[in-house]
Amino acid sequence: MRTERESVDTPGPFRQFFSLERDVLVLSLAMFAFSLGFQMTSRFLPDYLVYLGAGGFVVGLFATLGNVIGAVYPYYGGIVSDRVGSRYALTVFGFLSTFGFAIWLASAYVPAIDLGVVTVEPWAWVFVGLLLAQCWKSFGIGGHYAIVKQATDPSRLARGFASTETFRRTAFLIAPLIVAALVADELVPGFLWVLAIAIVFAVLGTIVQHLLYEAKADSVGEEFEGIGQIADDLRALPDPLRPLLVADAFVRFANGMVYAFFILVITQLLEIGLTLSTPVVGTIDLSPAAFFGVLLGVEMVVALVTMAPMAAVAERVGLKPVVGLGFFVYAIFPVLLIFGPQYVGNETWLLVALFAFSGLRFAGLPAHKALVVGPAERGAGGRVTGTYYLIRGAIVIPSGAIGGFLWEFATPELSFTIATIVGMLGVAYFAAFGQEFEAYR
Repeated sequence: MRTERESVDTPGPFRQFFSLERDVLVLSLAMFAFSLGFQMTSRFLPDYLVYLGAGGFVVGLFATLGNVIGAVYPYYGGIVSDRVGSRYALTVFGFLSTFGFAIWLASAYVPAIDLGVVTVEPWAWVFVGLLLAQCWKSFGIGGHYAIVKQATDPSRLARGFASTETFRRTAFLIAPLIVAALVADELVPGFLWVLAIAIVFAVLGTIVQHLLYEAKADSVGEEFEGIGQIADDLRALPDPLRPLLVADAFVRFANGMVYAFFILVITQLLEIGLTLSTPVVGTIDLSPAAFFGVLLGVEMVVALVTMAPMAAVAERVGLKPVVGLGFFVYAIFPVLLIFGPQYVGNETWLLVALFAFSGLRFAGLPAHKALVVGPAERGAGGRVTGTYYLIRGAIVIPSGAIGGFLWEFATPELSFTIATIVGMLGVAYFAAFGQEFEAYR
């Protein structure tokens, strides 16, 4: 029978901030800084690519490159984290990400380069920047999971991840609102200022984590032994992770098909902005890109309100139901977004409601992370996490290109419908075969 635990309310992670384990506190600060940079830029990059001359299929290829990075980087990042320690690993990853943001900014000023056989368009440099900008986020997954596992009791892993996720998602709330203010009239030149701000926060986040993180707290694992170790790590993946991985791969494949196109639904298909009359400042007229920023802010408000309470719920009912809820929201959202505005008159407020609903998918993230890293042995949290994301990411790789192909050469409606079908298969599989982490039984 599960023992009674202290209750958790929504602002709990903030009130408890200075009582967190030092390493989790430092990680939370770094996550806040980098998440501001990522969220201010990544969700708007598809529209930036279109501005630089790319088409829908190129946007899909960009998403696929992101999937390749998501598959490869976490595994090797987890190995580096376990081998040299999270402090030094995350510092290097942080500086590489900063340089990636700088390349994105420079892309707007680089003309097309004619090489005779092929012309290098400005949008190609956004692909180059992605290879670096994703370093802290993707390479650093292993270090993130390992730090929280080292500093948290097994039965409270969801609560530990709720703390770091709350700070991360707070940045996700602030970031799109900053973008909305800067691109109120049109995407560029406001987005160039967004990229400059992202560079500043990436530098600050890297410095903070390097100076404040206590390297002596790192648990260092064994040295990487080559390609054969990848196969060994795959075979050694804890049993409870296998059904989770299968379901997660379905859900993430579905999301990968459409995720990069959410902004294009608002800015290209619906072309819906936001006009509000206020007694203080008068009429506020936002461009579709700025309205998308507001919608992301609404999504994050719901995420922040629900994340900590759902971590507490997981301690009472288990991790599986909470993770399953997140999977369901991931799966059903695409078809609601693409078809909902066609049948409801007030499209603006329907979109607000839909993105509020989408925020519920984040409620399951702390429980999902606890379910991933919980079964790992101490000192191997980074490697287990990296292995998990290597497999999931490898499966998801073609999703962006498939979604982009359907978007440009078939219809967006078909792409989003197929995505929901694939996602629901994952939800059903997890409901049937998903396992609970022992500490939460």
